[in-house]
Amino acid sequence: MSYFDPGFIFLVVPILLLIYNLVPKKFRPIILLVFSFGLFIFISKWLVVFLILSILTIYFVANYLDKLNKKRNELIKEEPDNKKAIKEKYKKYKKRILILGIIINVSFLFFFKYLNFFATNTNLLLDLFNIDFKFRIMSFLAPIGISFYTLEALSYILDVYYEKIEADKNILRVALYLSFFPQIMEGPISRYSDTAKDLYAGYKVTYNNFCFGYQRILYGFVKKIIIADRLNFLVNTVFDNYHTYSGATILVGVIGYTVMLYMEFSGTMDIVIGIGGFFGIKIKENFRQPFFAKNISEFWTRWHISLGQWFKDYIFYPVSLSKRMKKLTLKARKILGNRFGPLISGAIALFAVWSLNGLWHGAGYTFLFYGMYQFTLILLGNIFEPTINNTCKKLHINRQNIVYRVFQSVKMTCFVFIGELFFRAPTVKAGFGMLKRIFTDFNLHNTLKSNQLFTLGLDIKDYFIIIVTLIVIFIVGLLKEKNHNIRTEISKKNIIIRWMIYYMLILSIIIFGAYGPGYIPVDPIYADF
Repeated sequence: MSYFDPGFIFLVVPILLLIYNLVPKKFRPIILLVFSFGLFIFISKWLVVFLILSILTIYFVANYLDKLNKKRNELIKEEPDNKKAIKEKYKKYKKRILILGIIINVSFLFFFKYLNFFATNTNLLLDLFNIDFKFRIMSFLAPIGISFYTLEALSYILDVYYEKIEADKNILRVALYLSFFPQIMEGPISRYSDTAKDLYAGYKVTYNNFCFGYQRILYGFVKKIIIADRLNFLVNTVFDNYHTYSGATILVGVIGYTVMLYMEFSGTMDIVIGIGGFFGIKIKENFRQPFFAKNISEFWTRWHISLGQWFKDYIFYPVSLSKRMKKLTLKARKILGNRFGPLISGAIALFAVWSLNGLWHGAGYTFLFYGMYQFTLILLGNIFEPTINNTCKKLHINRQNIVYRVFQSVKMTCFVFIGELFFRAPTVKAGFGMLKRIFTDFNLHNTLKSNQLFTLGLDIKDYFIIIVTLIVIFIVGLLKEKNHNIRTEISKKNIIIRWMIYYMLILSIIIFGAYGPGYIPVDPIYADF
């Protein structure tokens, strides 16, 4: 089952909307909950047990934390002179409960995603020491979306622990938060404070929400079916047989994969946000024109925003602002000065973020290397930014000038391409092999002369359709960068113009979409993460 299955979007979802709108308001959240669990069971069968265990865990842990908070506050009122001692005592209690909740949820994720990875590498280590023992390598499917809903579960109990929110006494609301069907497969990773109220409000489906929802869904279909699915065969062919292709062809494959990944994932987010909009549920944007970013740091504030924000709030800040890091910063300032001293604690926190970020994407050395690659780029950017800024001032270079900004975006995009090369490569060694061929065997003239680019499953019409569609998406992104609310502006147009735009979207998907014999649709890429 995929969000891009026409039967799901244009048959199942409308039937759900009809039922949802017909039942009384108080039963509407129950309809969403039943459907969400039904879809989960349809995809993952009995593995729904692990979703239920996560829901029960965070519900009871959060409520116990809330109970401790209230007891602590009552004691402080009764014994104000012992305020500090009471706080320390209850902080220890709370931390133990929090750690228990984290361990339970992370253990599910570890079992399904990382057990075999660590078992395989432990076996290799045992072989080095000639120890006659082997961990068993098991084969099993993971519950759909476990990487996403686990982070949502952790954010909920962490927010209760830090007293940003109160624990919800309604377990059905907690269950709906963790299982809401548009988000369960590929996110975005919502916070409880973002969606819980809307999820359980039971808003009526309105004409505007319906129209706006399908506008966004159709735009997602354009990205996925016209571009991502069309590039799928090319990407697989190049990456699976890179040693037989020239550097120029490999570069096309790398660019193709980056574009395919962005179009599939952001297209899915368009559909998720569109479906949520049907029910009046505002799901936060997960992409914000990432290729308009000036550097890698900014890129990661625009790409997979919810994941970046999660790591920032729950890993980076707790690590960098911990007591040990503060002490380290003071020592580093004395030795390295005010410029480089504070970078040490930030670098350690950044390393933790990108190690976990790499592993979150998958249990493999390519993902770890990808994380370290991003860590290195961001760290170097932080180190050299003051130097670059001073140099530009001395040379009277305006960093806001359009030429300089284009240069920054092009440079950043090249770094992104290299990162995605290793992200997709079968092994780290293969990634370096591909990168080497790009720089040592790059002969565009011979590649074009031999028609190698037309042996990858695409003909000149396919390339033309991809380029034209990308130009349209670029223009839409440019308008968004200039703060245009395109959907609102379309809604204000004459009804004839509005429906012309809608029909153009529909017809472009039907006429130019990549489907039928010979085409293999891209599976939901992030559903595996």
